[in-house]
Amino acid sequence: GAEGSTLMSYFSKNQIQALKPKITFSTLRDLQCPVLQSNDLQGKPEESCSTEEFFEWLGAVLNQVSLDNKSSSFLSTYCCPEPNTVVEKAFLCTITGFIIPEKIIQLLEQLCCYFGEPKLAYWLTLTVHGFADSPVSWRESEHGFHKGGENLYNFVIFRNLDYWLQMAVGAHDDCPP
Repeated sequence: GAEGSTLMSYFSKNQIQALKPKITFSTLRDLQCPVLQSNDLQGKPEESCSTEEFFEWLGAVLNQVSLDNKSSSFLSTYCCPEPNTVVEKAFLCTITGFIIPEKIIQLLEQLCCYFGEPKLAYWLTLTVHGFADSPVSWRESEHGFHKGGENLYNFVIFRNLDYWLQMAVGAHDDCPP
């Protein structure tokens, strides 16, 4: 009796905490950003960067890897692809938790409001990660953890509302059509 109700209240409290997403904000100052053209996926020398170059750069930024290519760095000698521009302030918001697709659509819609006045952003990006050891992936397949458990997609949305959709999954996973 009493033991069971104590256990139930313990689990209900902890489940509620587990389902409440954690939100963190940070400001990145003087950030080197690749120059992007929405209609140019391959990039052009001296004009714009490719989707692959952007995706690699975004991974470095999200993992707080230095972009200054110092030979003394033991972690990384990565530098921002060319051409690039320095952005005085970039905002990074991370939401961690179980987030349903409807909420992701809501987030995308809210992010697009940044393209209203004043028009400060040329593009913005939203990355959605599945858990590395999630049991499911897209389509009918189980999620193969194997090495890295890659399981994510990324939107790059431009001021004219063109967008890129990038996906990364492990070698043994299905990708959506």
